[in-house]
Amino acid sequence: MKNTESFLKNRIKSIGYAFKGAYLLVKTESSVQIQAAITIIVTIAGFVFNISSTEWIIQILTIGLILGVEGLNTAIEKMADFVHPDHHRKIGFIKDIAAGAVFMVAIAAVIVGLIIYLPKIILKI
Repeated sequence: MKNTESFLKNRIKSIGYAFKGAYLLVKTESSVQIQAAITIIVTIAGFVFNISSTEWIIQILTIGLILGVEGLNTAIEKMADFVHPDHHRKIGFIKDIAAGAVFMVAIAAVIVGLIIYLPKIILKI
């Protein structure tokens, strides 16, 4: 029974750390704040345009992917700055690659948004 309690306690602690990390991301990172605002806007748009269940699933997965990759990018940047606070060519390269990953996901998200909403917007006009 003790192993089960320890497992459960550790999972609860892990969830707490995850919430803290998500809170810190939203509180401290302007790019995540912008993405959170966009999340609210597209969620409202989903209700306004009455998107399908499949579209909701795709939209939610896309939002999660963007925020998740942005979180990883932020962690990489913070770690790189901690390891080497001064400008360093290789650290800059690593940070650029991480930012590039966010950019690629963001482009895909814009395309997903256009596929979901553009036909609905055109039909309303």
